[in-house]
This record gives sequence, C-alpha cells and structure tokens, in this order.
Amino acid sequence: MKKLWKTLSFITIVTLLLSACSSSDGETKAVSSDVKGFEETTIRLAYNLPADHHVAIGIEQFAKDVMEKSGGAIKMQVYPSGQLLTDKEMNQSILTGGVEMGVNSSTLWASTVPVMGVFDVPYVFNDYEKTGEALNGEFGDKLRTAMEDKGAKVLMFADYGFAQFANNKRPLKSPEDFKGLKIRSIGDIPSEMIKAYGASPVFMGGGEVYMALQRNTVDGATSGTTAMVQRKYDEVTKYLTINNYAYLEFILAVNKKFWDDLPVETQNLLTETAQETEKWIRDKAKSEDEKTAKELEDRGMEVYKVPEEDLEEWKEAAKPAWDAFLNNTGEAGNELLDLVQ
Repeated sequence: MKKLWKTLSFITIVTLLLSACSSSDGETKAVSSDVKGFEETTIRLAYNLPADHHVAIGIEQFAKDVMEKSGGAIKMQVYPSGQLLTDKEMNQSILTGGVEMGVNSSTLWASTVPVMGVFDVPYVFNDYEKTGEALNGEFGDKLRTAMEDKGAKVLMFADYGFAQFANNKRPLKSPEDFKGLKIRSIGDIPSEMIKAYGASPVFMGGGEVYMALQRNTVDGATSGTTAMVQRKYDEVTKYLTINNYAYLEFILAVNKKFWDDLPVETQNLLTETAQETEKWIRDKAKSEDEKTAKELEDRGMEVYKVPEEDLEEWKEAAKPAWDAFLNNTGEAGNELLDLVQ
C-alpha cells in the first residue's frame, strides 16, 4: 500500500509538472502573440543613394521603425549606397526576387513600366504639395497598378526633389546654350529633352558622374541639387541652372510575390510605416532643395535661376520629350498627364 501511494504521488507530481509546463508554454505564446503578432521574417532592402541624402535617411528610419514595431520579428537587412546592387541592377533584382525590397528612381523604372516616365516629362510638375496630392489620389493609384502588373508593389513614393543642370562650360540661360554639350542623362525622356536642346545625352549611374565630369567625358549633368552637394559637383562643375524641369521620385518597391505571401499583419505594419516615412521625406524635399542650392552657390558655383516668364520657351523646346513619352505610353500616358495638369 505504501509502495502504491508513492507511485501515485510520483505520477501526480509528474502530471502537475507537465500541466504547469504546458500552461507556461501556452501563456508565453499568448503573450508573445499579444506583444508582437508577427511571424518572423527577414527582408533585404537595397538602395544606391548617398547615406546622408534625405531619402536615404528616411529609408534607414523606416527599416528601424519596422523592426522596433514588430518587436524584432521582422528583420530588415539594409544594404546602402550600392553595397549590394547598383541602380542599373536594382529593378531586375526586385522583379526576380533577388532582393525583397529596393529603392530606385522612377526614371529607371520607366524602361520596364513606361508610365513611370511621367515624372520626367519636362515641366509637368512645379509644386511640391500638389505632387503629393496627386500621388495620394487617382494619379498615384494608376502608377501603383502599373507597377503591380509587372510584379512589383509600390510601398512608398519618396520625393527626391526637382532636377537641375550643372556644367563646366558656360551658363545655361536658354535652351540654345545647350548646343554642342555632352550632358549626363538619367533616362530616356530626359535624354530626349537634352537632344531637343541641342546637346548629346550620355547615360550613366550617379556614382560615375564625378569622375566623368573630372575627366571631361561629359561637360555637364542633370540631377537634384541634393545629390550634387553630396557627390561634390561643385569641385568639377562651375555653373548651375535652376529650371525645375522634372520632379524626381524614388520608389520603395517590393517583389509582388513576396508581398502576397506575407501575413496581413506584416503587410499592414509595412504599409503604415511606409506612409509615415513618405510624409517625412515629402516634407523634407523642399527645404533640402533650397538648402543645397544655396550650399552649391556658397561653394563657388555660379547659379542661374530661370525666370518664371521664360519657362514657356524651355517647355516649348522640350516638346519632343513629351512626344516620346506619349508614344511610349499611349492613352495611359495621356490620362496621367490630364490628371496632373
């Protein structure tokens, strides 16, 4: 009897311990679910901008916020400044799943999704706030749909700012002044405008421009003043022309298949955090444009701002670029231009 009692006591103790462990595991999982609510996943995010550009700063903060809000369940592996992919390699890698997320210019996306070239159509956009309103409406929805049709989801439109011209030959005070120059271009539509102005476009990535200007491979380049400061254009060019011919957008895009396979909770977190970051970047774009243009002038560049009354001449001379965009996009391109004009 005594032996039986010991046996029953042992069984009871073991049962209680197992029950307690089971209860403890269940409570741990419940707490974990309540606090995090996210499945563990790793997302690689690549971009090619200088680390101190306001878009890059925003992207880095986005990654940190996602990890923090998910309690570390979502691990963001960020590869900045072209460490993983060049801007020329980025889009294909996103579409094939070589990387889950990437940031690249709308200009470079236009070769795959032609309507994304709308930001490069000369003198379509002239206001920071109105561009943001358009992107948050039907205009932006049409662009998002076009990207998804190709296999990439737009998570964020990151406002880079307006595009300008720098060169080391002469002040560019009218389209006529471009004749005979070799100008670094950023895409097909800007190249059409450069040709229409009488210059020769030369396409190259942002990281190649400084040396090309230094070696006189090109006479000038188009970019935003934010990048001109960070890439030290003032050391290799003398003249800056402010004509705001294009409003450059960078896109945080996600491989569509990867996105569709993510849990809804993860999708919601990424979307909400991207919206917060998008607003911060948009608010910075105007002040950064103004600050960096002044900085280039302080560093010794001769700055010419095209008077508003002269812009019609620049726009008229750039008509071949409009035609090229519409030839590439047809009715879809017409609809987009109608929405923003």
